[in-house]
Amino acid sequence: MEIINTKIPDLLIVKPLVFEDQRGYFFESYNKEKFLQQGIDQNFVQDNESKSMKGVLRGLHFQAPPFAQGKLVRVMKGAVLDVAVDIRQNSPTYGQWASTELTESNKWMYWVPPGFAHGFVTLEDHTVFFYKCTNVYNKASEGSIRWNDPDLNIDWGINNPILSEKDMHSPLFKDFISPFK
Repeated sequence: MEIINTKIPDLLIVKPLVFEDQRGYFFESYNKEKFLQQGIDQNFVQDNESKSMKGVLRGLHFQAPPFAQGKLVRVMKGAVLDVAVDIRQNSPTYGQWASTELTESNKWMYWVPPGFAHGFVTLEDHTVFFYKCTNVYNKASEGSIRWNDPDLNIDWGINNPILSEKDMHSPLFKDFISPFK
């Protein structure tokens, strides 16, 4: 397993060791001991999966404390551009974002710790996206930031994504008060 730091501390790309031959492939998508050795000391308590058509954008979402969630995310089928925004008020990278392309073929994972808003846009039809979460979902703790916020200026590579009603009307970053200190 290889861990790659992004431009934002604590936001990591995880490249698993993949064994391929004429039969197909095998890799460990999670091994607690190996993650601990890489400094990711988390207890995962909930797994989520979504399937989306090309051009669907989900995000930017987060769970506020005490239900804040870290997420280990990956694509099982298809491809996404995955984005995380630092919303930790006292962080030197507050309001900055990083992205990576997660695909069925590269098998990379993205570690998005608590204190980040997270979203992705699907690059292929029938994309299956998998989340391993450190806390359970709590409706009252969910929050979001507008995907196309002019202050964040995220390059999603798409102009007219397919959005949920919630994501169309998420607050702008300038009006956002972070619950993360």
